Amino acid sequence: MEKGKSHVSLKDLAREIGVSISTVSRALNNHPDISLAMTLKIQKLAAERNYTPNPLAMGLLKQATRMIGVIVPDLVTHFYSSIISGIEQVAEEKGYYILIASSSESLQKEISSVENLLKTRVEGLIVCLSQETQSYAHFDRLIRNNIPLVFFDRVCRTGEVPSVVVDNMDAARKITRHFYKNGFRRIAYIAGPDHLNISQERTRGYLSGLESCGLDFDPELLVKCNMSSEGATEATSHLLQLPKRPDAIFGINDTVAFAAMKEIKRHGLRIPEEVALVGFTDEFHSTVVDPALTSITHPTFEIGKEAARLFFNRIENPDAKPVQVVLNTKLVVRKSSVK
Repeated sequence: MEKGKSHVSLKDLAREIGVSISTVSRALNNHPDISLAMTLKIQKLAAERNYTPNPLAMGLLKQATRMIGVIVPDLVTHFYSSIISGIEQVAEEKGYYILIASSSESLQKEISSVENLLKTRVEGLIVCLSQETQSYAHFDRLIRNNIPLVFFDRVCRTGEVPSVVVDNMDAARKITRHFYKNGFRRIAYIAGPDHLNISQERTRGYLSGLESCGLDFDPELLVKCNMSSEGATEATSHLLQLPKRPDAIFGINDTVAFAAMKEIKRHGLRIPEEVALVGFTDEFHSTVVDPALTSITHPTFEIGKEAARLFFNRIENPDAKPVQVVLNTKLVVRKSSVK
């Protein structure tokens, strides 16, 4: 073995004993084709050299790396880190590892992440689409070759690919009705890009909530942004400068809500007395801002677990019809929306 080399490989053991790598591998797995004497000799040397199997190399020999690629829009928010933890728990139970990539909300980075993960020989992918993704051609290769693929939260191709989502329409309806019950009537919604399923579904829930409360829809109160802090700040400023400004606002996610909170305060308005506010995803910061932010809580850990379960179901039943798992959310009421 080379001096200073920290990891002993099958090749190192084979060279030292003078046999093939295949013989070493079989001996370590007690294969009956290898004599008992040779098996004991190889296993003894492996123990002396502190040999541990390389899971990637073992997987390549078997054409199964036992690795899952996971692509998320960012690695900063608790929302995605909690989902990743759920995926990882189920993967570990199955003896799998996960490789994580961030698209940074970029279509190009998402495409390169798909390619790079496939090059590392992952057995399939679990993906949340980037904000820019409107073309899905980079997933065709996986679908065509029956490589396991699961989408979560921001999804597409649901007729071909299993997915996990929350009931976005119900969640947005809950928010709208909560505002109404607390005396607010000019309820605004800062949505995301039209092509995202989460934006479409939450918009439908908002409209349904207004109707159920007997409120007319005012198109001026539905604005869109790119879900960044800057975009949300601009959208909030526009709403607050309307001749008849809203008395309640909710954002498509907490990033939008936090930016809205800052802008409302910058305009010298009190929350919730003059403008109530509700977020979506319930990040940790919801509890430490002033006032504490009412928000929709996602079952993030369960989303991850369900996505992983769908992934393994795809491996075990590749011809099964794709299903969509829909999980419920909870409205956590704090000071930002109650007078």
